[in-house]
Amino acid sequence: MSGLPHVAPWPALNVQAPACFDLRDVEVRLGPAGRLAALSDVTLQIASGERVALVGANGSGKSTLLRTLHGLQRAQAGTLSKPAHQREAMLFQRPHMLRLSAQNNIALSLWLQGVPWAQARERALLALARVDMQDLAGRNARALSGGQQQRLALARAWALMPDVWLLDEPTASLDPHAKREVEALIDAFASGPEAMTLVFASHNLGQVKRLASRVIYLEHGRVLADLPVEDFFSGPLLQQQYPAAHFFVKGELV
Repeated sequence: MSGLPHVAPWPALNVQAPACFDLRDVEVRLGPAGRLAALSDVTLQIASGERVALVGANGSGKSTLLRTLHGLQRAQAGTLSKPAHQREAMLFQRPHMLRLSAQNNIALSLWLQGVPWAQARERALLALARVDMQDLAGRNARALSGGQQQRLALARAWALMPDVWLLDEPTASLDPHAKREVEALIDAFASGPEAMTLVFASHNLGQVKRLASRVIYLEHGRVLADLPVEDFFSGPLLQQQYPAAHFFVKGELV
């Protein structure tokens, strides 16, 4: 893309655990005739058990990368490899709720996966209890508050027992109290007995510090920094090697 300085991306981290995702030179183009390069030459690996935050300005490619990992967006070039039977759940900023009770929103997703209906409803109640919403099992999901809907979306995903959670700005539209509740649940899912892999996009750098073990910085669809969270937010590496990422962290880019 014209006007951008040529800067070599950060080398991928030395991943020892089994890879959930292995991307090699992935390119995604959007718009009429594929004129917009949403992702360009993305090469990275994400290991099982990692907590990876995707950060960058609006339009940097965070959502496109998440959708590509989940298979919702097709890459025009490069390769994406992942385990054949890997179970994934993706949550969006505004979850889609069916015009059903909270319990049946979860039960239906399980039933579609082949779980008998009676068993699906039982598991739905367990999932609601996991997010402290069992008392709202019979409430119309669309009548719930934004924070409650996002907690319900987390319960619906948890019920499917995913290996990987892909979250696209899951707390961006919530008030501070609901944001803290949802963030606490995400942290519990990622660090509890389930210990699933977490990949999330966020503009909230405080949230990134609290939830992530690794940070990937994108700009114009390219990965320009890939560092452990401690190195991303402290020390001279960003300022010395890629000033744009340093300015982003300092709040000078939006």
